[in-house]
Amino acid sequence: MVEVGQTVPDFSMPTDDVGTISSDGLKGQIYVLYFYPKDDTPGCTTEAKDFTELKSQFNATGVTVIGVSKDTLAKHEKFRAKHELSVLLASDEDGAACEAFGVWVEKNMYGRKYMGIERATFLIDASGIVQNVWRKVKVKGHVDAVLDAAQSL
Repeated sequence: MVEVGQTVPDFSMPTDDVGTISSDGLKGQIYVLYFYPKDDTPGCTTEAKDFTELKSQFNATGVTVIGVSKDTLAKHEKFRAKHELSVLLASDEDGAACEAFGVWVEKNMYGRKYMGIERATFLIDASGIVQNVWRKVKVKGHVDAVLDAAQSL
């Protein structure tokens, strides 16, 4: 489980927009990785739209925002087009990044247990150190909290 003060785990994932992103490739940049369960579901759509709405403010502070799920690149492209999203979307189809960040967890819905992505966000500084972690994220107001933390770096 990734905690504040730790070096970001190694990761490499294809995106729907700029090729592959990786922990090595993002060194020297401040970025947000937000993990979400599934494209085009209510909470995930709201979160992606909220990050898109504030993207210019994140960019103004030099922060890149990257959404991560296990959905395919094709699903990401449809999700982006349908909701006019401008944040980068990365595909973790093999689950390696989810495992490394500790967001692949057992969930329980209506008494049924299954494995899935816990909604979580990580703010990483230019040195690759995790500065903030939000787990079990409630979507409402979350993006504002992430922006506030990013602006204080």
